[in-house]
Amino acid sequence: MFRKCLWQRVLLVLLAVAATLAMDIDDARAEYGDIVINNYSDAAGMRPAIFPHWFHRVRFRCKVCHADLGFKFKAGGNEINMVKIIDGQYCGACHNGELAWSVENCNLCHSAKPGTQTQVHESTVQKLAPATLQKK
Repeated sequence: MFRKCLWQRVLLVLLAVAATLAMDIDDARAEYGDIVINNYSDAAGMRPAIFPHWFHRVRFRCKVCHADLGFKFKAGGNEINMVKIIDGQYCGACHNGELAWSVENCNLCHSAKPGTQTQVHESTVQKLAPATLQKK
């Protein structure tokens, strides 16, 4: 029974990976709650990275990234670069080719439109009225 369940999970993961690889990466865009990371991308001639926060959040507790891996609770608050990721820091702690796919597939992360600023995409904070208007 356990082996059958394990093989079903492996097959499901392989199908998900195949579907991801078959996607047209040029059409990728940030969705609500995703984090656009562009601290260095534009300057390096790369498209900004999109971090699918909720995709990861449904699989892991907050502490995995924000305590164990050291991500700050602020978009743009981390000095993430590819050297650190390849060295196993930040995203590279999991995206190492063993736990999750590795960094050779640049377009899987670097899929935002050039010039997109670092931000939590479509966050409710960006839609709030300024404090001076809320007091009236």
